[in-house]
Amino acid sequence: LSLSLLPRLYKCPHTIAINHILHFHSPNSCFLMIMSSQAFELMDEANRLSVWNGYRDWRNRPALRGRHGGMSAASFVLAVEVLENLAFLANASNLVLYLSTKMRFSPSGAANAVTAFMGTAFFLALLGGFLADAFFTTFHIYLVSAAIEFLGLMVLTVQAHEHSTEPWSRVLLFVGLYLVALGVGGIKGSLPPHGAEQFDEETPSGRRQRSFFFNYFIFSLSCGALIAVTVVVWLEDNKGWSYGFGVSTAAILISVPVFLAGSRFYRLKVPSGSPITTLFKVLTAAFYTKCKRRRNSSNVVTCHIRNSCDDNETKRNSDGDDGILGSFLGEAVRARESLPGPLYCTEEQVKDVTIVIKILPIFMSTIMLNCCLAQLSTFSVQQASTMNTKLGSFTVPPAALPVFPVVFTMILAPTYNHFLLPLARKATKTETGITHLQRIGTGLVLSIVAMVVAALVETKRKNVFVSCCTSNNSSSYSSSPLPITFLWVAIQYVFLGSADLFTLAGMMEFFFTEAPSTMRSLATSLSWASLAMGYYLSSVIVSAVNFVTGLNQHSPWLLGKNLNQYHLERFYWLMCVLSGINFLHYLFWASRYVYRSNQG
Repeated sequence: LSLSLLPRLYKCPHTIAINHILHFHSPNSCFLMIMSSQAFELMDEANRLSVWNGYRDWRNRPALRGRHGGMSAASFVLAVEVLENLAFLANASNLVLYLSTKMRFSPSGAANAVTAFMGTAFFLALLGGFLADAFFTTFHIYLVSAAIEFLGLMVLTVQAHEHSTEPWSRVLLFVGLYLVALGVGGIKGSLPPHGAEQFDEETPSGRRQRSFFFNYFIFSLSCGALIAVTVVVWLEDNKGWSYGFGVSTAAILISVPVFLAGSRFYRLKVPSGSPITTLFKVLTAAFYTKCKRRRNSSNVVTCHIRNSCDDNETKRNSDGDDGILGSFLGEAVRARESLPGPLYCTEEQVKDVTIVIKILPIFMSTIMLNCCLAQLSTFSVQQASTMNTKLGSFTVPPAALPVFPVVFTMILAPTYNHFLLPLARKATKTETGITHLQRIGTGLVLSIVAMVVAALVETKRKNVFVSCCTSNNSSSYSSSPLPITFLWVAIQYVFLGSADLFTLAGMMEFFFTEAPSTMRSLATSLSWASLAMGYYLSSVIVSAVNFVTGLNQHSPWLLGKNLNQYHLERFYWLMCVLSGINFLHYLFWASRYVYRSNQG
């Protein structure tokens, strides 16, 4: 009878209950002791098998297998991403027109303000990822960040309602924008890794589900973007900007209870301390050891001989391992006994830092693609605003142009998951089918094609403008729509949107799976940091192009009263050349990269 009760007893939070029950059913004290011992052993084994090691639930209790994690938990994250991206992109996609028409910024000034705002928002994802890994959980970082973004959107709603261009209004505008940027950064740095942590990476099914999650995360992101660039943009153009900001405020507010609804299903990674501390400690230890050995070897010949012998012995010992101890960072492990206490490093810490350094060149190679993506929310919107945006009797707002890549992405993401990926797995006979680096490379190629298309379309648009000026007054066409459909600009949007799908999903999964478990949130945030640096680089390139092309009293390419006076086609050709050089740089590093995770 006592043994028959054990399957129910191991779940009992008070283990003393086992002794009470066994004592009640067994009058024999020896039998009591034997059965109590067996009961505790079986209970410990059952608990060990049912608990996720290193994970807790939202109430800080051990996370249990079968109860926490899985696709049911990740589905709440996907729903939240729809609302979060709706709140963010509803303003970002149309912000350049708001600044130029309502706040009276110049076209290039508005473009730089938008890229600075977008870049800051994505760059702050590193802060959110760092805090989630080091001190808090992704669960808590999301809730705090959502509150900050809500506050920023409230400020923007009040500012838009005032309809003022006074200096105080601009101050209020930028306070609201950068509160939103801080909140968005925390959400971007915590939400994707929070969803990815719900899957068991020790099993092939868990890894496949995690890959599905990253693809559907892009799908959810696109769903929010679709509502933002259609419904919300229409409200901003026809009802007023305060309505658009109000919808964004409501969306981020609704996302909080949706996120909390999944609390009982989440498993939360226990923070393991600052990964930045580990990074700097290993690097400092390696430099310290290297400098110390050189100084000792230059002073005493015998010391040099002894160090050479030690080095040869170390190399012989490291021939059988993965090469970490034979690298520069291996100095931190080889001489760890002689290091000061604060610089003591384990071999595992050195391996973790080596992995981070290996993925940095891949990260740097994706920045140029995101510099191209920055044109979607700046010059491309301004291009469309000079063209005929009518579809029959319906006028399409220029800021709604991203609907084309968004819809294409919503079609491509499920197609990739359920058709292309299974075919690739069968063809390559590997678990992933298409490796992460192959996906990123595909996105880089598509971005080059997009820049070629953008340059050709702008050339065509300028030719239409010139032909109109020969038969009409030039000043009238500086503000009137040109007789060319905006659908030409939509072509470059489709290519850039496809590039974003391949690259962003590939980057997030690559950084998450390759990074050490102690710094996965921070590593996943590199995907957003790449976007940030792309936006910053776009601003730098615009300023540099204007400076160089404006020398010797020439007219700068990207300066004038309106877009028709710009040489935007030359700028796009320059972006195409830079993207091609960047792709060669990417191939150099990607061809030499060795995966630490299961890629086949």
